[in-house]
Amino acid sequence: MNNLALRSRVTDELEFEPSIDAAHIGVAVESGVVTLTGYVATLAAKMAAEAAARRVKGVRAVADEIVVRPPGHKENADDEIARRALDILRWDAVVPAGAIEVTVADGWITLGGQVEWQFQRRAAEEAVRKLSGVIGVVNGLTIAPLLKPADVKGKIEAALRRRAEIEARNITVTVRDGGFVVLDGTVDNWDERQAVAAAAWSAPGVRSVEDHLKVVP
Repeated sequence: MNNLALRSRVTDELEFEPSIDAAHIGVAVESGVVTLTGYVATLAAKMAAEAAARRVKGVRAVADEIVVRPPGHKENADDEIARRALDILRWDAVVPAGAIEVTVADGWITLGGQVEWQFQRRAAEEAVRKLSGVIGVVNGLTIAPLLKPADVKGKIEAALRRRAEIEARNITVTVRDGGFVVLDGTVDNWDERQAVAAAAWSAPGVRSVEDHLKVVP
């Protein structure tokens, strides 16, 4: 697919996504790499724009250069953002109570502390990035290792074999001490690559995933 055709598809997908006002988003394409520029009102919209671009067939990578520019009447002081962030984390049943520290500076939220699962780490970030006035989120949450590397490797490989959307025989899983996972091999498309990473993150004790998978259609 040539650059113009792919750019048109990405632009159409952004305009189709109801959570995005695509009027101020620019799209450039070079050899399957999409660059998004411009501005949106919220961090959630920025993340939604990147996700929309990634799901377009033919997109190999996305460079997200969109700037979050909240409307003037929605600008909030850092202390107010911090209070609302603590409230929304306390109300979230997935996030362990009292486990997360919140720091806010110039609209940027930094999350600190330790959780047991990746889904808790992700849920905390998703909860606070929806708040108005938030420019960005630095997720500094760490995951407490619960299993030995061999146990983690076995659970990940079993998860890959269970999932219909993954061709597991072309994928190699390496687990280092401390729950650090490295994925190597090939997949057929971007969705399969994301599914493999999600399967790796689903194992207890995984603290990070290095995705070296290559998309080979």
